[in-house]
Amino acid sequence: MISRLLLMCVPLLLLVPALAQEPTVTPPNPPDMSKIPWSPVHRSPKPGQASSQADSTISVNVKLVNVLASVADPDGTPYAALKKDDFRIFEDGVEQKLSIFERESELPLSIVVALDTSMSTRKDLPLEVASARRFTHAIIRPVDAISLYQFATYVSQVQPFTNDERSIDSALTHLRTGAATALYDAIYLGAQALEKRQGRKVIVLITDGGDTASKTDYKEALRAAQISEALIYSIIMVPIEADAGRDTGGEHALIQLSSDTGGKYFYATSTAQLDNAFRQISDELRTQYLLAYYPIRRVSGEFRRISVELTADAKQRASRELVVRHRAGYYNSKIE
Repeated sequence: MISRLLLMCVPLLLLVPALAQEPTVTPPNPPDMSKIPWSPVHRSPKPGQASSQADSTISVNVKLVNVLASVADPDGTPYAALKKDDFRIFEDGVEQKLSIFERESELPLSIVVALDTSMSTRKDLPLEVASARRFTHAIIRPVDAISLYQFATYVSQVQPFTNDERSIDSALTHLRTGAATALYDAIYLGAQALEKRQGRKVIVLITDGGDTASKTDYKEALRAAQISEALIYSIIMVPIEADAGRDTGGEHALIQLSSDTGGKYFYATSTAQLDNAFRQISDELRTQYLLAYYPIRRVSGEFRRISVELTADAKQRASRELVVRHRAGYYNSKIE
């Protein structure tokens, strides 16, 4: 009996060392996606791997590039009858695939209204304030917000972002004049305030175009506006067109700032023209197209140039000349 038990135990004793040496299998750690480049990564197959594995791709999400496009006839009348297939969009000359298309975008508006309160515009300030008040009352919705800035020798935010009309009206009645004009500082600070806000972002400038006091230069102001994705609308006050003191260089700078950000410029010499400029801005902001895409590839250089075109079918269907305006591009650091 004892010998039979010993014979049964021997195989079990022989198995114990084998079980003790069985290796532990640890599941592989998941890849650190934050260290994988945004573009698709194609990996070479190891010897013996099936060909289907060689074609595997690791895809990492890329942030959308948002482009607000305004389409109008040469007289400035908005054209709102276009559809997704009517647009072609390019980045650095490479056509992109539209991922998002919205007509008459309902995205919230954040608007910085910056008024020049320097001595050169003092006599026109009451007219500017009255027109600005009418504009804010007409444009603002519960989802929108307006912030008011005044700029003379210095720039100050007289009203943080709000949709309360009474607060806006009160701020407009407490503006102060100054000797100089810090126009580029106003653009820079307004753009910084807009950068973290969601939705569509707009800067409306009411000024005669001169800059005599800014610490920020033209390029810094433009870069700040482009990084914040703000559209600049410039209302240039020119009381006397032949005035020897007129700053045509400053006017041209405002025109270029408006063009490069996808906004627009207006000249105004009267209350009626001021009101008309604000009305056109309001109409345009209600008839924009939102075009968004994921960049197909990354190329060298920090700044990416964007161009938007209408198809031949869209132009033919419109039966009139159409002008498309949009921002000139974006800084790549905002996408990485």
